[in-house]
Amino acid sequence: MSKNILFIIDDIELKYFEFNDLVTDFWLIREFLKRDYKVSVAIKSDLFIENAVGCVFSRESYIQDSNIFYKNHKNKNCINDFQVVFFRPDPPVDIDYINACYVFDFVDKEKTLLINNPVEVKNFNEKFHINYFPDAIPENIVTSSIDLIIKFVEENKEAILKPLNRCFGDGVYYLNIEDKNLLNIVKSMTQKGKTVVMVQKYIPEVKSGDKRVLIIGDKVMDECIQKLPAEHDFKFSNHNDRFFKDSNLTSEEKRNAQNIACQLVKRGIYLAGLDVINGKVIEINVTSPCYFIREINHHYNIHFEDKIMKCLEEIIDKHFSKDRLYAFN
Repeated sequence: MSKNILFIIDDIELKYFEFNDLVTDFWLIREFLKRDYKVSVAIKSDLFIENAVGCVFSRESYIQDSNIFYKNHKNKNCINDFQVVFFRPDPPVDIDYINACYVFDFVDKEKTLLINNPVEVKNFNEKFHINYFPDAIPENIVTSSIDLIIKFVEENKEAILKPLNRCFGDGVYYLNIEDKNLLNIVKSMTQKGKTVVMVQKYIPEVKSGDKRVLIIGDKVMDECIQKLPAEHDFKFSNHNDRFFKDSNLTSEEKRNAQNIACQLVKRGIYLAGLDVINGKVIEINVTSPCYFIREINHHYNIHFEDKIMKCLEEIIDKHFSKDRLYAFN
């Protein structure tokens, strides 16, 4: 079987491809290369269709002195030339992101395993669709109505407003009924009632940070990182060692995460990261979830990348075992 893999990564990751161990893709690409996979990389704008077939301009990566690099030459490939495609561009999920997802409507998904399936990524919003799991999430509304948002804040006294298509806490606001700027914030973030946002009930325990619960396929990882609020902020917003600590999952958190994992894998979403505060899931990250491998290795004194790779290779083998079974019929 071919061991040919493609990573669709973010533009900024391509720019700072080498020595970037803060980024999950750095670890995954390096581990696949160590295991003698051929790994190519591309960005959203490299995707296209030709003669109704999904294609890509890709760059071959390689490992040298335990670091990863890529060749400047671009190869033209059908996406189905690759055994596995990891689709991991960062938000915002704007029109360019959506168009990149559309390319995969023209890819044979039996021949190529998509992690995560861009069609499903397009259809699963990281904030909006936590409402598939109402028992595991905080009270929230998703709306563009200024009146509904103000009413929600009046009832709860405090709330968190989030845009639906961004990441890393960008555009997330703390709302307080006593804030004289409340109406202006709501008007600005909804573009005067035209743009839909999520507003969640404020969870006071956010002062102690939120847990990143990691899912690979139908497995929930026991290793867990607590992301701490940055200075002069109510949320995690600084990827710095000072703002991480190891944590543990409660039985309720593990149970909720397991249920979510089983539902996601049915949709072709194999890599996900849950953000959890006081047992409540506030986001389900499926676009390019960070696995904080460097931080977990430091806090747990393990090689977390090995555990991840074992899970990923099991997913890959399971997907293609169907073809091997058909071949013997």
